[in-house]
Amino acid sequence: MFDFEKLDVYEKIRGLNRDLLPWIFRNQNQHAYLCDQLKRSSLSSMLNLAEGTGRMSAQDKKQFYIRARASVFESVAILQIFLDLKIISEKEYTGFYEQYESISKMILGMIRNLHSDNP
Repeated sequence: MFDFEKLDVYEKIRGLNRDLLPWIFRNQNQHAYLCDQLKRSSLSSMLNLAEGTGRMSAQDKKQFYIRARASVFESVAILQIFLDLKIISEKEYTGFYEQYESISKMILGMIRNLHSDNP
């Protein structure tokens, strides 16, 4: 088992993408650019988290975790555009938003933990 597979936050991002990707695929024909960007940012959060766990130094890990969290923020901003354009329902938006919010907090905790371990 790889280290990233042991992380609760990784499983949470993985589950979110498992729910989000079918929604993206259903809507990609009408909104190709935004759907592609959402797919990239959401997957990027998962991939950067995984890659960061494979890094050896705390500073390298931190940079990948920061990128993962930034991709979460990007994903939420795109979802807000979809909501404003009435492309996503309020219920779907809220479900995805709450998952991203939880993931963001978990990643922030990892970043802070690295900082406190390595002054």
